Amino acid sequence: MSAWDDGTGRAPARVWGVGALVQAIGDTLSARFASCVVRGEISGFTKAASGHGYFTLKDENGGASLRCAMFRRALSQVEFAPGEGMLVEARGNLGVYEARGELQFIVEGLQRAGAGALYEQFLRLKARLEAEGLFDAARKRPVLTYPSRIGVVSSLKAAALQDVLTALQRRAPHVEVVVAPSAVQGAEAPAQLVKALTELNLAHRGGLRLDAVIVCRGGGSLEDLWAFNDERVVRAIVGCPVPVISGVGHETDFTLADFAADLRAPTPTAAAELVARDRRTALGELDAVARQMSHRMGQRLDAQAQRLDRAAAQLARPAQMLGAQRARLDVLEHRLGAVCRARVSWSQQALPALAARMARAVAQQQARQRQHCEAWGARLQSLDPQRVLERGYAWLSDEHGAPLTRVGQAQADQALLGVLADGMLRLRVTSAEARGGAATVAGVAGATEKVASKPRRRPASAPKSG
Repeated sequence: MSAWDDGTGRAPARVWGVGALVQAIGDTLSARFASCVVRGEISGFTKAASGHGYFTLKDENGGASLRCAMFRRALSQVEFAPGEGMLVEARGNLGVYEARGELQFIVEGLQRAGAGALYEQFLRLKARLEAEGLFDAARKRPVLTYPSRIGVVSSLKAAALQDVLTALQRRAPHVEVVVAPSAVQGAEAPAQLVKALTELNLAHRGGLRLDAVIVCRGGGSLEDLWAFNDERVVRAIVGCPVPVISGVGHETDFTLADFAADLRAPTPTAAAELVARDRRTALGELDAVARQMSHRMGQRLDAQAQRLDRAAAQLARPAQMLGAQRARLDVLEHRLGAVCRARVSWSQQALPALAARMARAVAQQQARQRQHCEAWGARLQSLDPQRVLERGYAWLSDEHGAPLTRVGQAQADQALLGVLADGMLRLRVTSAEARGGAATVAGVAGATEKVASKPRRRPASAPKSG
């Protein structure tokens, strides 16, 4: 380190190295401005590939700026996307970037400031209430076109109330207005707005029937209109038994009350115009309808008068009408006779052909039936037992008429009946022997008597042998 003589006779000044001086300044700033919060507008925000963010904080008046750096970990915890011109509050440490000797602010936390924070709160509440279905279009109720009594919720000192009353007096002086006073700004405003809506609901249920309710106030900042973003006010509007028209702020202002109301008006005056139609316009439309009805009625009366004249003219000449009807009857009679004669002639020509067709059909049917009878007769003859007997077979039964089909059914010295093609024999068994086994018929005695000339299919009984 060298001494520097400035010619004043004082102790020579210390000579700093650049790095040492920059480091000393950085240490002094870090100690003096540790964990401070800076408010300003974001300018030139960029996000590096490493995930770090770099931007400049400018004074709201544009008179000063401060370079800022925000590391990836801190930037990932920010709940919104930083953007150009956004008013924020940055929390961090002040230091010096030694490589360039520049003053910079290391940001550890970032949040919206002022209206920005309120707007974030607005968006979160809007998303939650919307998820509950409080803003669904299907829930909205139509506003009566011609109301007779409406309620107004506003401050008695607000210009918006006077605008609504003036518009209603000008457009629909016959409409009765019930005012429920309430603060429209400040900490007490949400509770008073809910109370005013509740009083109107009780009056409506108590017999003071309301056709609609207007909630209104003039324009202002987001903070000024914040009472109409209160959840209690939103739920009170949704629970109102009559349609609610929101006329809060100017056309560009939106509050949660606008989303909850059945109808949103851009201004308080527009709310009055939407809830009640212009009396002069309605009277003009009624006059037009009356003129149209009078014109249509005149046309209808003229048409009926002409019809009456024609009927009177026809009644004045009844003979002529009777003659016309008689001529018409003659024509119809002639046409009917011609049609009948033509029908009879056609039927006479068609009868021979139909008779021939019928005869052919009967002959064909008889031939088919004859063939069927012959076929059935042949089948019956083939199944006739007499034909079987004629081929040399016999029918054996015991004396009671029970048929014998097995050798085992016969016993020695048993009387049997044998039916042949031309009569019946009385038989007696001398012996019996099964095929390939015990016995064969050894002989039959007394088989010479012819009982009948015609065989029977199954004798009922056989006479005893004498």
